Amino acid sequence: MIQLKHVARQNYLKRIAPGLLVSFIVIIAGIYTADLIGVLLIKMAVLPPGSASPISGIFVAILFGIIIRNLIGLHSVFREGVSFAVTYALRAGIILLGLRLSLAEALKLGAWGIPLIMACIICGLGVTLYFTKVMNQSRRLGTLIACGTGICGVTAIMATSPVIKAKDNEISYAVANITIFGLVGMLFYPYLANFFFADDPIKAGLFLGTAIHDTAQVAGSSLIYSQIYGIEQVVDVATVTKLTRNLFIIAVIPFVSYLFFKHSKNENGEKHAIPKWYKLVPLFVIGFLLLALVRTVGDMTAVNSGLAFGLFDPAAWTNFYSAWSSFGSTYLLGLAMAGVGLSTDFSMFKGLGVKPFYIGLIAAISVGVVSLSLISLFGHLIVI
Repeated sequence: MIQLKHVARQNYLKRIAPGLLVSFIVIIAGIYTADLIGVLLIKMAVLPPGSASPISGIFVAILFGIIIRNLIGLHSVFREGVSFAVTYALRAGIILLGLRLSLAEALKLGAWGIPLIMACIICGLGVTLYFTKVMNQSRRLGTLIACGTGICGVTAIMATSPVIKAKDNEISYAVANITIFGLVGMLFYPYLANFFFADDPIKAGLFLGTAIHDTAQVAGSSLIYSQIYGIEQVVDVATVTKLTRNLFIIAVIPFVSYLFFKHSKNENGEKHAIPKWYKLVPLFVIGFLLLALVRTVGDMTAVNSGLAFGLFDPAAWTNFYSAWSSFGSTYLLGLAMAGVGLSTDFSMFKGLGVKPFYIGLIAAISVGVVSLSLISLFGHLIVI
């Protein structure tokens, strides 16, 4: 019996290996292409020196995957491995992302900063879902765009997609939507922040951290602000604000999943049965939270005793969580999104139309307006 299981396991590994290999090649190509784009933007003086590429390697990998699928095709020998990457590499990558986030960082924003972030998240979710309904668009696609706009861009889309069983074309569309409007915000919002909050780096950093979608884009916009206007504190404030906003993925995914199942219908026109509450909290989100707690405790013990968990000096601890979170966000999530691209047939986009882009635009503008308004009214109460 044991030998039979061993043989079955070997056969399964042989079946998934080709698809995993092609997905790996696609993500490596995506990473290097995205980095090259970043270098070119710096040389063209669009971005200041030292900036990371504002184009996610994951986004480029999705594009490469779509091109391969639609111009060359995907042989059946690759499909099981590609499916494995989309399912399991995705979940493992999201779990490891928890090491990037310290719950203690959120406390720096105090009693006024966190409600302000929550208001921007609620705006992004509410506006997107409302216009999705008004324009009679796919609730799955609308839910993905809502999470990407409200929380943390591509990562939120990827984390939400398996819970609501989103289709590959919907995931690709949502990622493109979020990337485009996030890039526009990254390039334009530093000047807008200076126009409204030139004398206050905390307000400027709060605006950049709440109004721009993706973490890499927030970092890029804050560096642009810092180097143009010579105020380095903006980078720290924007980073803390964005990482705190990212933590809300823990609560938002179960919430939007509940709304999706409550208001949507299945293919037969019948309302979905709402899953039990514990089924709306996927295991990978729990894993994400547990590793965020590990990061928090490690940081606190490193500060208080000089050794994280009594074992690692601060430099070693930083290298440890940085390496694993980077592996999760870059390679595992990249592997999964390369798989999404390789699974996406252009014919699948028929019927989606341009309206979801209008929804993304409206949501992005709404979040920016709410962020500007609330920071103007209450930003002076926040001290970091």
